[in-house]
Amino acid sequence: MDEFEAPILSIKNVNKQFGSGCEDCARMDHLIKNFCPTCGTVYACQNISFDLYPGEVFGIVGESGSGKSTLMRCLYFDQDVTSGEAFIRSYKHSKKNLFEESSQQKRFIRNHLMGKVYQNPILGLRMNFSSIGNIAEKLIAAGNRNVEEMESRGRMLLDHVNIPVYRMKEAPKNFSGGMQQRVQIAKALSNNPSILLLDEVTTGLDLSVQASVLDLIKQLQRELNISIIIVSHDLGVIRMLADRTMVMLDGKVVEHGLTDQILEDPQHHYTQQLVHSLL
Repeated sequence: MDEFEAPILSIKNVNKQFGSGCEDCARMDHLIKNFCPTCGTVYACQNISFDLYPGEVFGIVGESGSGKSTLMRCLYFDQDVTSGEAFIRSYKHSKKNLFEESSQQKRFIRNHLMGKVYQNPILGLRMNFSSIGNIAEKLIAAGNRNVEEMESRGRMLLDHVNIPVYRMKEAPKNFSGGMQQRVQIAKALSNNPSILLLDEVTTGLDLSVQASVLDLIKQLQRELNISIIIVSHDLGVIRMLADRTMVMLDGKVVEHGLTDQILEDPQHHYTQQLVHSLL
């Protein structure tokens, strides 16, 4: 990776709160972790900033409730941010804050520039559609109307993620968890997005299935040179895939740097605990 290369995605000072806040909230020392006991407001993301570079795998690690999945939902416009900025290099010359674009433009960004694989496949797939139909849905959303072309692309992608040809017309509800994640990955990649978001994609899978899904992601990333943001509470997953890592706790970034550096010399006590639990 060329260190002078411009980021493909820049995230600046993203904040997401659930609740309207109160006078006590203004005194952040009053919070219990990231929760205000007076008004019940949760500060899920607090001033999150990072850059993602072409061909890079960027890991975000943290315990449940740290804000990492909320951040991913905001990046894919599943939720609105409270404040903050996001810029994609290939979108309007990095001049437009994505969070301020219209819902129509946000749909365009989701359908053309990004793909997402959810922790729960029910959120990313239509369980009663065929697998190839799920891929066609994403292609149609991006304006494709050529049935032959969509079928050919769908077959190629499903083959790529090791879904047997004879099961392409089958609905994902009949598949195992690992196979459902593979269909999600194929769907997310259908429009050749420059950015792929992976949210806890191996949680709940058997260890052997986890390993095969991670191997698949690694292989696809190498072949397609795609930029990936991967969120996990498992530092083992991050160690296997991520070039750089950001550690989140209670809605804040507590540490970030090269993954090797963080694993070998963690600075924050929470990161030290994480690394220690991995050893």
